[in-house]
Amino acid sequence: MIIDRDGNTTIIAQETASVKTLVNNIEQAYQKYKNYHLIVRLSSLEQISLEDIIEFLRLSNNHRSAKKSFVVVSDQVDLDQMPDEIVVVPSLQEAFDIIEMEDMERDLGF
Repeated sequence: MIIDRDGNTTIIAQETASVKTLVNNIEQAYQKYKNYHLIVRLSSLEQISLEDIIEFLRLSNNHRSAKKSFVVVSDQVDLDQMPDEIVVVPSLQEAFDIIEMEDMERDLGF
């Protein structure tokens, strides 16, 4: 797991671990990340299934309920198949754009 910070955002990149292992590692160290927006980059995985993305659902719901953004970045998924409850985008720039939009919505009370 590679961790990088950019302002109020933590970017977690996965190297060789499985998605389940990555989710478990994030949950175990969650206290370090809970006050930051989270971006999880899955770009090193060649194939990602809907089930892999759903592994992040509980973590995403918990993080978003605390008024923080949670975005998964992968260009290896069919975005039309992704559940509405989790934000999945194909690039890191789009993840930052989503966080910026969600911050504005929170500031406006949406």
